Amino acid sequence: MVNFQSFAQNAGEWLDFTGVLVILVGVVLATISIVITAIKHKNLHTTYKTYRQNLARSILIGLEFLVAGDIIRSVAGDLSFNSVIILAIIVLVRSFLGIEFEMEIEGRWPWQRSERK
Repeated sequence: MVNFQSFAQNAGEWLDFTGVLVILVGVVLATISIVITAIKHKNLHTTYKTYRQNLARSILIGLEFLVAGDIIRSVAGDLSFNSVIILAIIVLVRSFLGIEFEMEIEGRWPWQRSERK
């Protein structure tokens, strides 16, 4: 029989690994892309903006995996007041970073509607 706590801990660790991998692969791919673009002598302002947006996308997706791993481990472990506070802080930091990265990627705050043309 599989121990649920052990399974949840392993699942959380795999989600953490996946999150780190997504961020690393995103950074590598964005960097390769910007090097290729810089070699072609495109507009540096646009290239820089695209690079930042691609980095933000990979970090945002990686953060989703990391937070999911933290949530699974927190729920599966011993729930204490300290673990709930730590999880709340992690979720708040992730939410703040998510809002900031959304602004970086989309050029507007998440609660602002896009204008239809």
